[in-house]
Amino acid sequence: MTSLLLIGGGGHCRAAIDVIELQGQFVIKGIVQPSADGTAPVLGYPILGDDEDLPALLADTRQALITVGQIKTPAIRQRLFERLSSLHAIMPCIASPRAHVSRHAEVGHGTLIMHGAVVNARARLGVNGIVNSLSLVEHDAVVGDHCHISTGARVNGGVTIEDGCFIGSGAVLREGVRIGANSVIGAGCIVKRDVPAQSVVKA
Repeated sequence: MTSLLLIGGGGHCRAAIDVIELQGQFVIKGIVQPSADGTAPVLGYPILGDDEDLPALLADTRQALITVGQIKTPAIRQRLFERLSSLHAIMPCIASPRAHVSRHAEVGHGTLIMHGAVVNARARLGVNGIVNSLSLVEHDAVVGDHCHISTGARVNGGVTIEDGCFIGSGAVLREGVRIGANSVIGAGCIVKRDVPAQSVVKA
């Protein structure tokens, strides 16, 4: 199996580890995180170093997945994605075997699809995204780069979500709406009309 570095060792990393272990395609080599975040193993996997160690670590292990979570802003995940891209890392798309990803869907590299998620036919997901547990991305929906579709969210058919958005737990996006770039849709919101870029929508 292929070795994989995980970038970020917090709560999202622990959930990602569960997906990766169940999928069985990769062997987790270890985790990279800032030294200020500690050096204790995460679910038994060692901390191998921090961002400054990435060139040496990637010389040995080319594949990496960003396992930092995203709520208010995609900035940290975007920065890490750009850093890994500059170092020519390979960032695979990883989907839980307990998710359904249509063979007619498109999924960008570095995107993680978690347990119970559904990505339906002709949906398109950008790079470096999170489709979290029990969420739905329906047919013909388009999700941009660096987006997080949180637990239990419902993205209905034909929705467009531009880059850098966060869709909170249990949110429902009506079919055909457009969510502007870098917007935050709060948990439980029902969105029935287009949302401008840089918006924060609360229930």
